[in-house]
Amino acid sequence: MTPPSPVDEQVVDPHVSPSSRERSRFPRGLHSVVARLRLGMNRRSSLVVPPLALLSALIVGAVIVMLAGVGLGETLSAYRAMLDGSVGSVRAISETLTAATPLILAGLSVALAFRAGLFNIGGEGQMLIGGMFGVLIGFSLTGLPIFIHLPLAILAGCIGGALWGLIPGLLKARTGAHEVIVTIMLNFIALRLVDYGLKTSLFQREGRSDPISKNIEATAELPQLLGWLDSSLRVHLGLVVGLVAAGLIHWLLFRSTMGFEFRAVGANSTAARYAGMSISRAYILVMMLSGALAGLAGTGQVLGVLDRASPGFSAGIGFDGIAVALLGKSNPWGVVAAALLFGGLRAGGQEMQVSTGVGIDLIAVIQALIIIFVAAPAVIRALYRLKTTAEATRISRGWNS
Repeated sequence: MTPPSPVDEQVVDPHVSPSSRERSRFPRGLHSVVARLRLGMNRRSSLVVPPLALLSALIVGAVIVMLAGVGLGETLSAYRAMLDGSVGSVRAISETLTAATPLILAGLSVALAFRAGLFNIGGEGQMLIGGMFGVLIGFSLTGLPIFIHLPLAILAGCIGGALWGLIPGLLKARTGAHEVIVTIMLNFIALRLVDYGLKTSLFQREGRSDPISKNIEATAELPQLLGWLDSSLRVHLGLVVGLVAAGLIHWLLFRSTMGFEFRAVGANSTAARYAGMSISRAYILVMMLSGALAGLAGTGQVLGVLDRASPGFSAGIGFDGIAVALLGKSNPWGVVAAALLFGGLRAGGQEMQVSTGVGIDLIAVIQALIIIFVAAPAVIRALYRLKTTAEATRISRGWNS
């Protein structure tokens, strides 16, 4: 038997140009063909893992439900109701898109920080502060046309989130303070600041003793996209804003010099510093942009869904954004897809609970299982006997991968 050829033995990293030694092993042009083939294998593998993770999570979730005493028939009925509640009608699709809209922006906030090697766990606080800025402009300015008032309220929300993100960015850049600790503490501070602010005369609605803000003006409301079809369909212009934001972040990361610096800092901050890049500037800008995206998510909730602010109006979406960014592999369009999936689970879970009586806690279990399986792709590859590539055998990855 003839020994294996070097082409069979060698693993080519598609992200690294072949060395002169590698070029000598291949016929002219073959090294680039092999690299492209393996790059295609890696990409196909990365596309296959999330759907299989979802399938595995649904199977394990069904087993958990049946262990709790629910029969197989009822479990399948619950899943059918969840599917109907997410995409089974125009109303279901509207609810899915409404739930996915803030998740897109919150996920982009976390994904952008991941790309720069930072873990922005403060999306919840940034959403709260951004939403309060947005609602303040929404009810305090009167007599303006919608094409002026609405952009001003949205811009105010972005500024509020960016200012709240600036704090951990500055501390990280100037003192080396860990952004995870700082943003966690800022979440609590933001939560209590909102509680306090809603009890002041500036925000609190007249005649109310509970912490509820004034209603925003009609000219500051995000228009319903399907209102012409049915006024009860809640999906609003914030969805378009989220998709535009995803496109802009994709361009920023992969088509701009600033985005290249962000990714370089996330890949290796020491090498980026030797290349002349400012690590401090990158950290500050990334956290401000990340905070602005989260603030935009909070603003969308108060301008498009609630029409006012109340304690904890972010509803944990800032934390769900972490799961969305992980599932989307920190790619802006992957984040959009992950947000749509989580939005469908959230909308379908309500229908499942009403129709079958299966607790909506099952949705949280499924979401957690999806993240576990995506975070451990080797498990998925072993279960479904997927081909293991060199890219898949890395022991660990950074936040930006």
